[in-house]
Amino acid sequence: MKYVLALLVGVLALLSSAQATGYRIETVATGLVHPWSLAFLPGGALLVTERPGRLRLIEPGPDGRLQLRAEPVAGLPPVLARGQAGLFDLLLDPDFSNNRRVLLSFAHGAPEANHLRVISARFDGRQLQQVQAIFTSQPAKSDTQHYGGRMAWLPDGTLLFGMGDGNLERTDAQRLHTHLGKLMRIRPDGSVPADNPFVKRPEARPEIYTLGHRNPQGMAVVDGLPFAHEHGARGGDELNRIQPGANYGWPVTTGGVDYTYARITPYRSVPGMQAPLVEWTPSIAPAGMAWYDGALFPGWRGSLLVSALVERSVRRVPMINGLPGTQELLFQELGERLRDVRAGPDGAIYLLTDSPEGRVLRVVPAAP
Repeated sequence: MKYVLALLVGVLALLSSAQATGYRIETVATGLVHPWSLAFLPGGALLVTERPGRLRLIEPGPDGRLQLRAEPVAGLPPVLARGQAGLFDLLLDPDFSNNRRVLLSFAHGAPEANHLRVISARFDGRQLQQVQAIFTSQPAKSDTQHYGGRMAWLPDGTLLFGMGDGNLERTDAQRLHTHLGKLMRIRPDGSVPADNPFVKRPEARPEIYTLGHRNPQGMAVVDGLPFAHEHGARGGDELNRIQPGANYGWPVTTGGVDYTYARITPYRSVPGMQAPLVEWTPSIAPAGMAWYDGALFPGWRGSLLVSALVERSVRRVPMINGLPGTQELLFQELGERLRDVRAGPDGAIYLLTDSPEGRVLRVVPAAP
């Protein structure tokens, strides 16, 4: 009974918070199968990835309202869709208005020998053309978990993206001969920047930018500084500021325990390994992340927005001089697993619900 009363009080508090903040949540599109990522196209259309391996277009209809095109975008290469494997992130080229190129990350190969792959392709409005693989993780792995896959552009025009530890040999996150458990940095054509931190070490994969990650799931660049978050096990989810060459600890340090409740490590911190800016224990299962600096919600400007699967929320993390402030829970009244959160060019906040009947939602100020 105490739990039920506490839950009711919490729900009422959330509803009151929503009313005080003054937002409403609109449905943009329905019928998406585990939507994973979203990008805004010039002219008001949206591209959305579905984890089973489809790229979908949401475009203005005859009445000007957004609607989901029935047929998927053609030309996507084969995607391995099993377990956590599938089609992941979507990112527009910085010069998209001229070159029409998009980047996509996905699981590639067979269940017994698979990789994280990143491709670049030209989107002509109907299909993908001139598809080029610009990264394929090495070596192949034999499990369909912990892919990472999130991507972001750094200010110098290079691409930063993450890969999970594969959930088989977690200590590979500390080994430089493999891409597992790392963030990588490459140029848009797949070549390796000469100033990558491990590029001169013969035993290291030259694309590696940072190491010691369990399963990176969100990425945002704020005033030129990259931030990323990642899943822990049972607790130990982390938000980190990304610095080239840094070691973020997994599995030597973590605030969580294994799913069996077994202890992973005795260490919460070790000299020379980066401590997280924020740790979430119990786990909230952070999924996507966006930087909000829009005009529609002035009180939320200067915040990282972190979508969460287990907590079924968006965490608003205000950032002051690169440090996190007091967090606020948003949108728990939906009661849905939230895979991604994006700040739209219109100042609205867009959400993807993680479901076989997933939705694209738009958060706007409530009508006066």
